[in-house]
Amino acid sequence: MAALTEAVSIPKPAKPLPAPNSDFYELVETLPAEDLAVVKQVRSFMEAKVQPIITKYWVEDAFPFELLPGIKELHIGGVGLEGYGCRGGGGLLAGLIAMEMGRIDASISTFFGVHSGLAMSSIYYGGSEEQKQKWLPPMARLEKIGCFGLTEPLTGSGASGGLTTTAKREGDTWIINGQKKWIGNAPWCDISIIWARDLADNQVKGFIVENKTTPGFKVEKIQNKIALKVVQNGLITMENCRIPEENRLQVDTSFRDTAKVLRGTRYFVGWEATGCAMGAYENALKYAQERLQFGRPIGSFQLVQDLLARMLANITAAQCLLIRLAQLEAEGKMTDAHAALSKAFCTSKCRETVAWAREVCGGNGIAADYNVGRFFADAEALYTYEGTFQMQNLIVGKAVTGLSAFL
Repeated sequence: MAALTEAVSIPKPAKPLPAPNSDFYELVETLPAEDLAVVKQVRSFMEAKVQPIITKYWVEDAFPFELLPGIKELHIGGVGLEGYGCRGGGGLLAGLIAMEMGRIDASISTFFGVHSGLAMSSIYYGGSEEQKQKWLPPMARLEKIGCFGLTEPLTGSGASGGLTTTAKREGDTWIINGQKKWIGNAPWCDISIIWARDLADNQVKGFIVENKTTPGFKVEKIQNKIALKVVQNGLITMENCRIPEENRLQVDTSFRDTAKVLRGTRYFVGWEATGCAMGAYENALKYAQERLQFGRPIGSFQLVQDLLARMLANITAAQCLLIRLAQLEAEGKMTDAHAALSKAFCTSKCRETVAWAREVCGGNGIAADYNVGRFFADAEALYTYEGTFQMQNLIVGKAVTGLSAFL
């Protein structure tokens, strides 16, 4: 009788799970090859250099100065601006860089946006040719870091007509007095773009102030923040600061000129917020693939998959909106209302997405070591700065109705 051989069942290796990918529609891949290479370079830097250390700095409320040499080597200072040593490229490239930075850390994206967006753009659009030649090249090389002083302790949304910081001209010198609050980069940067109300004509004007050499200029670091803890925000106090006429932004004559800068940077906050949502989603997805409950990964549960799908839908919708707005900007068609709608939508959807990501991670979602809590907290600042959600909606409301609801 032939020997019976018992069949041995060899288990098949488990199919590898897909890596988290928040660019579900592969929108980054639509970039021209040269721009795509830049975006991938930024992504590699953020993953290799920033991601391993950023939570430590976030917890300690400190800025990682050790990263500055690497950021300099990316040669992205002044991205979206042409000439004067700036990186150049279109708004889409600038936006995707902001998104890639935000995907790892919203604070790094904010630091770069304040410097390369707000400060450099103020000089680029409002400065004379001489001022642009003097300041933009070293700022593009990140040899000089800038900040943007508009918000005040008692003036936020009402900055267009309610600035309390004043400028008085005496010959070829301006005397500036007042305070600015929540100014990112201010505690350590080199120059500040300060917006003040000219006592002679009551119009808002911009000034390039050299922080470290201007008597009467003082910065106090704002402590105990719960969001964007890596960005160093300052309370600036100016007491009879004497600023030469050559440091007044020569092209700017009113708040309308300030608003031109804000239009572009408000739109870029949408990119930052979308990146923040991407980071929260990817960390939550990885957690769901690895976290076991009832003997199974929680990513196999219906309710968790439902949340993940909702998060990805928010992210993809924001990405598509922003890419269309980049096209409008390139065509010279972007309006204040377009920028306002993108900022309001993207930051609100970011806020919703990071909350779901925190929910997926359960109790671990509030621990900094799991990263999601950092994105969850940082989203609160993105939702508010560069104009609140409600103010953006009033800008859109005025555009679509033809009626102003502003006081």
